[in-house]
Amino acid sequence: MRIARDLATLRAATARLGPRETLAVVPTMGALHAGHVSLIQAARQAGATAVVASIFVNPLQFAANEDLARYPRDETGDLAALQAAGCDLAWLPTPAAMYPPGHATGIEVVGPPTEGWEGDARPGHFRGVATVCAKLFLQTGAGMAMFGEKDWQQLQVVTRMAADLDIPVRVIPCPTVREADGLAMSSRNRFLGPEARAKAPALIAAMRAAAARIAAGEAHAAVLADAAAALTGQGFGMDYLALVEPATLQPAPPSARRGRMVAAARLAGVRLLDNIPVPESNT
Repeated sequence: MRIARDLATLRAATARLGPRETLAVVPTMGALHAGHVSLIQAARQAGATAVVASIFVNPLQFAANEDLARYPRDETGDLAALQAAGCDLAWLPTPAAMYPPGHATGIEVVGPPTEGWEGDARPGHFRGVATVCAKLFLQTGAGMAMFGEKDWQQLQVVTRMAADLDIPVRVIPCPTVREADGLAMSSRNRFLGPEARAKAPALIAAMRAAAARIAAGEAHAAVLADAAAALTGQGFGMDYLALVEPATLQPAPPSARRGRMVAAARLAGVRLLDNIPVPESNT
């Protein structure tokens, strides 16, 4: 596996990796887990002949009061994981390499799917996401980009941005990878203490129970209010729990029995994100 830390090295390396159409990029912020590794495997299954994975903790997507400095970093472990997964090229730019002096351009998706949910909870977050992903797509020249479904709103924002800017890349969604008890894998899960880690799967359990009730015909507003109240009673701080239109993230109509259920909850100082389709597939 080659390692690039500057743009000239990256472009020289990608030029040797074959056709753009079969080059896949896996954007990450490091602190890799099995969910990230699954994206490399999914790229191969989608027909990629070469995979470049980026590791870059993007300062543009963190607000001043967020955990940029605290965000977990493990370059040695990450590179070992990428090597073991069969990654061809690791792209590890510094902030100065990604945003050199004089950098003045940002990309913002206006309206759906940035409105609401994470867009409200983290103002400016999706501007940072769209900007860095556009740069990663153009820097690598990849024809495929692999994104996990766990960050559902982010996936829709990046898909919209690439389509609107005519960037020749297919944004390919990949299923959320979960722990044995159902908790969605996340780099931030390592901050959960033993008690909180044992409690965390209650979020997905409540979501799945709610999804079954909605699919059976119960009004989703009442069902989700019940689920949020139950989770609050278990010590979760609920930022949101909602049923939305999958592509736009707009609230589903009152009579809806299908859509995407999105959730954000705080537990012991750790913010947990999750989402599932409604009705939930058995596959």
